[in-house]
Amino acid sequence: MAYRSGEDYTILVVCTGNVCRSPAIERLLRSAFVAGSGIDVHSAGTGALVGEPVQPPMVKLLQRHGVTADGFAARALTEPMVSGADLVLTATRAHRADVVERVPAAVRRTFTVRELARMAEAVDPAELDAAAGADARPAERLAALVPLASRQRAQVPAELDDVVDPYRRSEEVYEESFGQLLLAVRTIARTVLGVRAAGSVRVEPSTGFSTRSRH
Repeated sequence: MAYRSGEDYTILVVCTGNVCRSPAIERLLRSAFVAGSGIDVHSAGTGALVGEPVQPPMVKLLQRHGVTADGFAARALTEPMVSGADLVLTATRAHRADVVERVPAAVRRTFTVRELARMAEAVDPAELDAAAGADARPAERLAALVPLASRQRAQVPAELDDVVDPYRRSEEVYEESFGQLLLAVRTIARTVLGVRAAGSVRVEPSTGFSTRSRH
């Protein structure tokens, strides 16, 4: 199947500086959707610190979950990036609004990461299975999930949709921010990979990133 972006289904993750939240979401999603999934993930910032690496506190949190930030360099968000993405995930509603202002046609495929996770949980697994088709790759399942999840859109307080910005703040704020985005990524990954049932499911054995939430 060919997507808007080509042969792979492309996710674009957006925050402000592209050095904390969006690269963490990018790397976690890449860890979940491995080679052969048909999903490509990259990120950018609305006010990017172009060329900068991921902030050290976020690097440590990623490493704690077996995920690397090696080789990352922040990029500035551009309209072609948005136009070419099949799905845009943002850190906050403000970023979502910025994306849609730049490319109005992206409105139906742009969500905050926590928003999509919340809506994905409400999708009937049987309906997703039917929409994706038998033997669907994660790419086809994600493509099928987005319109189904969109039906669940509802007004909720902003704090339920946004990921806290930890830039230049305390380690406690980094922990809070990472916890929010990690839970959202795990929820999306579990739904797409069809592993909602209880039990630990390791998405990629080499990383230790599991779709099971820690308690």
